[in-house]
Amino acid sequence: MSLNHKDLLGLQFLDKKELQIILDSVQPFKTLFTRSVKKAPTLLGKTVVTLFYEPSTRTRTSFEIAAKRLSADIVNITVQASSVVKGESLIDTGKTLEAMNADYIIIRHSMAGAPDILARNLDASVINAGDGFHEHPTQGLLDLYTMYEKKKSFEGLKVLLVGDILHSRVAKSNIWALNKMGAKVAVAGPPTLIPPRIEELGVKVFYNLDEAIKEADVINILRIQLERQKENLFPSVHEYVELYQLTKDRLAKAKKEVLIMHPGPMNRGIEISSAVADSPNAVINEQVTNGIAVRMAVLYLLKPKVKKNVSSN
Repeated sequence: MSLNHKDLLGLQFLDKKELQIILDSVQPFKTLFTRSVKKAPTLLGKTVVTLFYEPSTRTRTSFEIAAKRLSADIVNITVQASSVVKGESLIDTGKTLEAMNADYIIIRHSMAGAPDILARNLDASVINAGDGFHEHPTQGLLDLYTMYEKKKSFEGLKVLLVGDILHSRVAKSNIWALNKMGAKVAVAGPPTLIPPRIEELGVKVFYNLDEAIKEADVINILRIQLERQKENLFPSVHEYVELYQLTKDRLAKAKKEVLIMHPGPMNRGIEISSAVADSPNAVINEQVTNGIAVRMAVLYLLKPKVKKNVSSN
């Protein structure tokens, strides 16, 4: 199987069949984790570069482990110690990496669309690891795979996203993909953290969490970005906790088999209580494990352009 794509820029640009190809490709890589030697020669001789313009621990480490388990060479670029601080453009940085025979460039950037700009100017495969408030496709894919693994089907599955929907690139990727797969998506949060006209994406909006959780099969709790509190988008953290934290009492109102998810890192005691995060319903640690297998599948399925041989006269 192949995606017949060079790049993974967002789940908005994949159709249902392509999403299913990715999901079906994950399990063989996850099975690899049970072997004594947890490596495959799939990308032997290939070079994977992580280019992160924003801090990251989970995503960057997950991609690094995924690449190493596929036997690729991995190079981490720390932007603060690179020529970017001297004024080098994004495209020039990408072309420099490609001239060093990078086959895959995994980029996180604060500007929406930065991965697309890079992809249009390079033969290397570009993977979006989060661009501004736009998308985080591999996080969306690992969320989907976790749901698929546990619930077996998306048709009619009721998924509730809770928290800062406005600034969440994870929410965008989840919404695009879940709608295509046949799930029913709802969001809940303060009015100031719900994007205007989000209903046009086929999403149901709740402002009352107690009402929203009653029918949910999956509750995906998004991290409250405390830095946004400087913008006064909700009166106080205390009020957010009172109205929107998923607590043990609130969980008791949900379906018995509801899945609790969180893309991490968690703010325990703010958007989710420790009792819920550590409950049998929570699959948060499984999401982390699945993230490695999903990223292995993405690296396997993408097809970098064949570089032309440069001959000297």
